[in-house]
Amino acid sequence: MNNVRFLLTGDTSLTVEFGNEINESINHDIRAYKIALEKAGIPGIVETVPTYRSLMVHYDPSVIRYGAFREKLEQLLGEMAAIEIPPSPMLEIPVLYGGEMGPDLPFVAEHAGMSEEEVVRIHSSAEYLIYMLGFTPGFTYLGGMSDKIAAPRLKQPRVKIPAGSVGIAGTQTGVYPIDSPGGWQLIGRTPVKMYDPDREVPILPEAGQYIKFFPVTQEEYDAILREVEAGTYSVKTHARKEG
Repeated sequence: MNNVRFLLTGDTSLTVEFGNEINESINHDIRAYKIALEKAGIPGIVETVPTYRSLMVHYDPSVIRYGAFREKLEQLLGEMAAIEIPPSPMLEIPVLYGGEMGPDLPFVAEHAGMSEEEVVRIHSSAEYLIYMLGFTPGFTYLGGMSDKIAAPRLKQPRVKIPAGSVGIAGTQTGVYPIDSPGGWQLIGRTPVKMYDPDREVPILPEAGQYIKFFPVTQEEYDAILREVEAGTYSVKTHARKEG
């Protein structure tokens, strides 16, 4: 833990940085530290925000001052080795690939030198770690995509991308949770609402969970969409086997 840095990121926040790369080892440290922080019960903590390589901790300086707060955070590093991270939930997300829902699938296939069916097979066979959420509420930054289907961003971003669109940018993949601008290559769309302001828990995914996409037909997509709109669809979730 000699490479851990404590960065002052505002008058009510401090960032604990665990490295300078995107990998599961650093993510493991972030998750362990977050659990240690929750167990410590330090007064004044308002919110924690995990990122690719760090954990930002927001606190109330009227409850605990910066010096004492940082000291407590530094002490937690010594407790991380004893932390057991529970199995991560796996969210199964249906996707209708190609066609109107995935207008860039032909380009991704051509860029990869393979068929569209092979791109879909590779994309839907991986288990994607949710490193962090950002950009818009519930936008998932996922790790674990095969380099074989990596594709560059669009040269000219789209002004509006429909909610549920599944995209690829470089070696990353993710889901657009709301209608928004964006420059990722769109290969499909899910009828599942990753963000719903009317839901008790508005944002469906959480950092540290995993996502597994599975292909559906137009008929299956339409049926799931009707359930989603009726509020009767539940995303299948199960504990992921570690290792």
